[in-house]
Amino acid sequence: MKTGNLHEGDSYAKLVIDLKNAILASQRQVFKSANRQLLLLYLHTGRNLSEKIKAEKWGTAIMEKVSRDLQKQIPGLTGFSPRNLRKMRQFYEVYATTSIWPSLTAKLKDFAEVSQGLENVTAIDGFLDISFTHHLLILSKCKTSQHREFYIRNAASEGWSVTLLEHQIDAQLVNNQGKLPNNFEKTLPNNVSPSALHVFRDEYLMEYLAIDADNERAIENSIVTDIRNFLLTMGKGFSFLGNQYRVEVGGSEFFIDLLFYNRNLQCLVAFELKRGVFKPEYVGQLNFYLNGLDSQVRLPHENPSIGIILCREKNNTVVEYSIKNLGNAMGVATFRTTTKMPKSIKDVLPKPEELGRLLGS
Repeated sequence: MKTGNLHEGDSYAKLVIDLKNAILASQRQVFKSANRQLLLLYLHTGRNLSEKIKAEKWGTAIMEKVSRDLQKQIPGLTGFSPRNLRKMRQFYEVYATTSIWPSLTAKLKDFAEVSQGLENVTAIDGFLDISFTHHLLILSKCKTSQHREFYIRNAASEGWSVTLLEHQIDAQLVNNQGKLPNNFEKTLPNNVSPSALHVFRDEYLMEYLAIDADNERAIENSIVTDIRNFLLTMGKGFSFLGNQYRVEVGGSEFFIDLLFYNRNLQCLVAFELKRGVFKPEYVGQLNFYLNGLDSQVRLPHENPSIGIILCREKNNTVVEYSIKNLGNAMGVATFRTTTKMPKSIKDVLPKPEELGRLLGS
């Protein structure tokens, strides 16, 4: 049967792209919904265990008995070992007794009710949008409700992997965000400066980069190779425009290490990489690049370009003296690298294969 050239032309390509996007969007929604139901199941389980243990004054050995009997009732059940049941109880008790989720106890009358009204359950944006593994990591590393809430919101909104979340907690992002030494207030429009301060960080983690910290080009190449993870580390709104970005001034060529565009700030962002301790002379080079970008690359509707020097170490007083009278927006951050693989969290659930079984895949 003659089918014609259905595989040719923009119309067919658009059809395939539209179908692909619809499939991926649907898969994301299915996973998001399943993850929410799974979290609510764990909270429901944790609530029942917590309340019964307290009311009946049962000892901790009850977890082994419950796990054993669940296995008998549902042959092949995974994810409900004694250790995991204890984690579910902890998960419930932490949030049932803090101001993070004041309505939790009242809402968890029974699992059916919670399932129907989950949009009204959580008082934290993103609480039901990150995995149980994320939550267990936050519970194990964050001791205050304020810190837990900060990392829940950011992990959900930024799409952090568990590994990246662990790095951000270890780097104490909650204490360092907004502390980048900079001159934004003097150099950026009033409506941009506060946002810029929260976009850029005092320290950037470059996970899994097996690089020579004394070789700037190796650092640059590693970032470019793993640009997706670096963009996640940087936060929302960044698009990568290129490395060794060429700017011509006075007939000579100059090359910016890394150039990005930030949609939220509506500006170009240049990163210059330095392998050691910050030196005041680095500022002159980046200031020159920013002048070139604003003169030749920046569009009329865009905000002034921002420059970030990324170095191994810095003294904030030296940085402040170096940049305070500049006309271009600039900040200085440090970077930290690791070749360490993330710790395996053996007591978290569900493991990938267990999640598949629980969700019926």
